Amino acid sequence: MRRQPSTPRDGWAELIESQGLAFHRSSHPENLDRPYWDESVHYVLTMDEVLALEEQVEELHRMCLAAVEHVVTHDRMADFAVPAHCRAAVAESWRRRDPHLYGRFDLRYDGSGPAKLLEYNADTPTSLVESSVIQWFWLKDVHPDDDQWNSIHERLVDRWRALAPGFPTGPTHFAWTGADETGEEAMTLGYLQETADQAGLKTVAIAMEDIGWDPSNRRFVDTKYRVIRSMFKLYPWEWMVAEPFGAHALALQPTMTWIEPLWKMLLSNKALLAILWELYPGHPNLLPAYLDGPRGMSSYIRKPLLGREGASMRVVSPGLTLDTPGDYGTEGFVHQEFLPLPDFDGRRPVLGAWVVEDESVGLGIRETSGLITDDTSSFVPHRIAPS
Repeated sequence: MRRQPSTPRDGWAELIESQGLAFHRSSHPENLDRPYWDESVHYVLTMDEVLALEEQVEELHRMCLAAVEHVVTHDRMADFAVPAHCRAAVAESWRRRDPHLYGRFDLRYDGSGPAKLLEYNADTPTSLVESSVIQWFWLKDVHPDDDQWNSIHERLVDRWRALAPGFPTGPTHFAWTGADETGEEAMTLGYLQETADQAGLKTVAIAMEDIGWDPSNRRFVDTKYRVIRSMFKLYPWEWMVAEPFGAHALALQPTMTWIEPLWKMLLSNKALLAILWELYPGHPNLLPAYLDGPRGMSSYIRKPLLGREGASMRVVSPGLTLDTPGDYGTEGFVHQEFLPLPDFDGRRPVLGAWVVEDESVGLGIRETSGLITDDTSSFVPHRIAPS
């Protein structure tokens, strides 16, 4: 794996906007010295590296599913700060094996050893449009004879096609929140809706804030008073269950299809890191992680269980203490060994490895000049070097 300079395409900003990355200006702070989408550089991987990473990602995913089974079987949801009133519903969702769609592993990888799991975004992962569409068109324009670790789009369409026969009657609703002012969530949801359309589903887009409740039929309805029987939501379950309509969402679990399912609460919670280390101590793709403190680790990062975009973290290392701003942490923290991201020409990449259902399907890379990947980090494309 190496980082290599590139010449940006003429009119690249307008080009990526036409391809669906309409939020690249609004979602990135304006005072930075580089854009969110940065094609002045890219990463080059070998096919052997990609094949090895695919195997590691799928093994991590299997381990995560085993961790969910352990948490449900041994009644460990309190470690995840899952509210008591919804633990039974989470357990039943897992026991039914409610179907799931996709997720993104964030990995530390330097090209010389096994990837290390930093976290699993398995409920509402974003940076999907960049990973699936934008960097693919970049590859075709700039390196048309090369390959890319990227079958995301095809696998999403295939997965929707496999899910469709099990959905209740009526259209599948796709819901985002109007609280996101950047437009990233709306564009991500629009792209996922397009993949479902290509799979033959009838779909309807709706804002979470526009979903109504019909007390007579005890059903959610859209703005045309159609009953919502299946829904993809780009809205975290931990927010939903804490809101007034959350009780209705829990009550409808057996009869309404939710993508992602309720049991995904456990995979998008950073307590998962500690459970994985407990179940698989010393595993080459894991870093030590504990819920009750750093346990003598001299270098560690304290992560809020439900944090996002690098907020509310603390890095402690000999001669260094670094705190990031944010309001997360009410539910608790996990303490994970701190292993600095690898340095490539002064930039530090995080590999976002995508999973559709249970299969590793692609890669997106974000990089930063700091120690923690956050909303100032840029997305850079990649390619596979010809053998």
